[in-house]
Amino acid sequence: MEHDVALVDDHHLVREGLVATVNALGGYRVSIEAGNGRELIEALAAGTPPRIAIVDLSMPVMDGYEAIAWLRANYPEVLPLALTFDAGDEAMVRAVRAGARGFLLKNTRPPTLKVALDSLLATGYYYTDKLHETMQRNPQLTTPSERERARIVGQITPREMEFLLLVCDEAEFTYEQIADRMGVHRRTVDNFRIGLFEKFGIKSKTGLVLFALRWGLLPGSS
Repeated sequence: MEHDVALVDDHHLVREGLVATVNALGGYRVSIEAGNGRELIEALAAGTPPRIAIVDLSMPVMDGYEAIAWLRANYPEVLPLALTFDAGDEAMVRAVRAGARGFLLKNTRPPTLKVALDSLLATGYYYTDKLHETMQRNPQLTTPSERERARIVGQITPREMEFLLLVCDEAEFTYEQIADRMGVHRRTVDNFRIGLFEKFGIKSKTGLVLFALRWGLLPGSS
């Protein structure tokens, strides 16, 4: 019996090579080829779902994280494997949170690929030592950037955050107007400003805005 596999990768040559490799393993057959998540959705609507989907994480139109999350929501019977050149902690955590059942590097050798596919069918997962260690070390499944953002936010007092949001408001309030809106003296606003400058190495009002944007501190930007 052959198990159907979907291959989703925007690099045509990589996809062709993987198709040939999977078809030569024995027991597996590539039934769907797609260049991005949107093409995968269209292919699934037109045919029988595969048992496994090997999904590149970095793609245009609809990337692998979105495609894997969509599979989990709409085709939970399809087992996704994340495909990547470099399985760093951030990519691993994001993909597992989206619903990936394991990782494959693009330079994976055929025997390892066979082990991954067999493991996926037998247990529902293919966890390498590296992925297992990452999950043991980080059971909350937070990415390094999310942990850094939490550390940054933890250093900002509620009143400093109120000041920062007013600085970033599209109305472009002056410091005097911000003081009026916060119901404090202008010198207090200066203290908020200086406190943020010193804690985060910021040097200007523009720097405050860029800082807030970088760390997703504005409503709707996190």
